[in-house]
Amino acid sequence: MDGVNQAACHAIERAKDDLFKVSQDIWFHPEETFQEHHAHKALTVFLEKYGFNVAKHFHLRTAFRAVLGDGNTGNHVAVPCEYDALPEIGHACGHNLISEVGVAASLGIKATFEYVGKPVGKFITCIDSQTSHYIFYRGNVRFLGKAAHASVSPWEAVNALDAAVLCYQRVYNKKEGTKPNIIQEETELEFYIRAPTKVELTVLVGKVQQSFESAAISTGCRAEIHWSTRPYLNAVKNFTVADIYKINAKYRVPDGSNTSIGSTDMGNVSQVVPSIHPMFYIGSTSFSRTRDFTTATGDPIAQPFTLAQGKALAMTALDILSNPANLEKVKDEFNKAIHPIA
Repeated sequence: MDGVNQAACHAIERAKDDLFKVSQDIWFHPEETFQEHHAHKALTVFLEKYGFNVAKHFHLRTAFRAVLGDGNTGNHVAVPCEYDALPEIGHACGHNLISEVGVAASLGIKATFEYVGKPVGKFITCIDSQTSHYIFYRGNVRFLGKAAHASVSPWEAVNALDAAVLCYQRVYNKKEGTKPNIIQEETELEFYIRAPTKVELTVLVGKVQQSFESAAISTGCRAEIHWSTRPYLNAVKNFTVADIYKINAKYRVPDGSNTSIGSTDMGNVSQVVPSIHPMFYIGSTSFSRTRDFTTATGDPIAQPFTLAQGKALAMTALDILSNPANLEKVKDEFNKAIHPIA
């Protein structure tokens, strides 16, 4: 390990107690999406303590940007932090550890800036802590009919629940009505639609839209259909960055057989800048999004793996910023992926 990487790893190791404290603080105070006020404060206070220029409430009340280096010169690298939790079961996705990885990598990069005596580029903490991620779209349909008593005058009714059931049979997700002896006047369903790319999603959304409309027509209801305006796009993995990361990773790196399928707003980021989204082992065999995994993400056993991930990401960023050949290869791959030649 050369002096630059040693400086990064030593900085992370020196701060391991503080890193664990901030991770635990977030774990003990789980907050849902866009409500992460406690986590926002914990992370921004931490980064300010370690010398970052922090912009709090950056565009969103619970977002921030911490900057190191000259924004007008050099190349930029960003390390996003994710710190929201799930309803009821807390940090079952390990975002307390992901945010710890982000700030740990930040400290490592900062230490190398100081080691070489000047920034080698601009660093922003806001590489996210490899899954295959599909493009994700949220759709909402409300069926409006006419209520009536089921035994007294059912012929007067236009059954919105029938429309919902017909729709559910086509796309498998349902929110139901209330009392069994009243024909439902209104029902509402929410759907998550995933596809590998924008092309497949467009086709799938068209089919689902037809299901909404045909269910309404079949039952005499009126359908109010709303689609999300900002879908989660499919992730574009940069294999050059991923290969550099794998060289720097010291613990288990998932292979293709361990790949999970999901959706993330990191996919949107990867459509704009070269990105990776690596997973890491935390010392548990529990599955993500379970109560057992929530327990595992708060266990000190996860710390050595988390610190190792922070070190690997810091060294990955440095290998790209300090090596023009690596940087050009990253950019070239990204441009070909985003703007392929027909």
